Amino acid sequence: MRALLVVNPAATTTSARTRDVLTHALASDLKLEVATTEYRGHARDLARRAAESGSAELVIALGGDGTVNEVVNGLLHHGPDPAALPGLAVVPGGSTNVFARALGLPNDVVEATGALLSALESGSQRTVGLGLAGGVPGTEDAEAPPRWFTFTAGLGFDAGVIGRVEQQRERGKRSTHALYVRQVMRQFLGEQHRRQGTITLSRPGEEPVGELVLAIVCNTAPWSFLGNKPLYAAPEASFDTALDLLGLSRLTPAAVSRYATQLLTSSPERGPHGKHALTLHDLTDFTLQSQVPLPLQMDGDHLGLRTSVKFTGVRRALRVIA
Repeated sequence: MRALLVVNPAATTTSARTRDVLTHALASDLKLEVATTEYRGHARDLARRAAESGSAELVIALGGDGTVNEVVNGLLHHGPDPAALPGLAVVPGGSTNVFARALGLPNDVVEATGALLSALESGSQRTVGLGLAGGVPGTEDAEAPPRWFTFTAGLGFDAGVIGRVEQQRERGKRSTHALYVRQVMRQFLGEQHRRQGTITLSRPGEEPVGELVLAIVCNTAPWSFLGNKPLYAAPEASFDTALDLLGLSRLTPAAVSRYATQLLTSSPERGPHGKHALTLHDLTDFTLQSQVPLPLQMDGDHLGLRTSVKFTGVRRALRVIA
């Protein structure tokens, strides 16, 4: 099988030596081309060229969730076509690796490589649904290019946390779970609209829901991990359905304490809940609009400020080896 291995040399949990060992292991079973990313968006460009040229039957992302997101967006640049497009495989090398772990892959890079080789040998694969987010016609964000996400997107509070983490990483800080926890507290203290939200959710055929402080969109469960602890913002979310949403309409100290506790103790059967929590399952089409610009994130990548985003849940969008 012809395969392209897209390597992020800045992957948090891999060394150059580890990457070399993994490359040799994959090359023993595949006709392997290796490409190392050199700039932001390079993984997307490499995957797009592979899809357009037909030079690879499989694209392997070696890196974190950001690398995976770029590869997915490159593969799906012209839209989903699981039968014709190269398949996707993931070797986790980031600090959290939500997408890979949601697929059931080990979080250790060596074990994950072994699992990938076993899946290739047995022909194990699945076709997963993905989320697509883009501009809303008639708004100032109408020209925002559509972008695919694999496991989550968020408008408001959680995206602000990710923006703060990215700022710290640009200053040389390591991406650790302790860093995320600190930025959660700083984002809360700086949140201007925590008592009355600015986000309105609109769905075809339904009454709008307004005054949300944050909106977390999930394509699978868990939503994220704190170390080895899975966190379920939307326990019913699945690669086999469309999108789920968790919206909160209040972030007072008491509400934050309650919902943070519920998130830390969440399970596949129960996530955050209460009178200020909105939970929706299997949404194929909805829009989030804010009265003020708010930060937007997809798959843990901060994308700047937006006032409106249109979301689409696309079932059976991409073939994945797992």
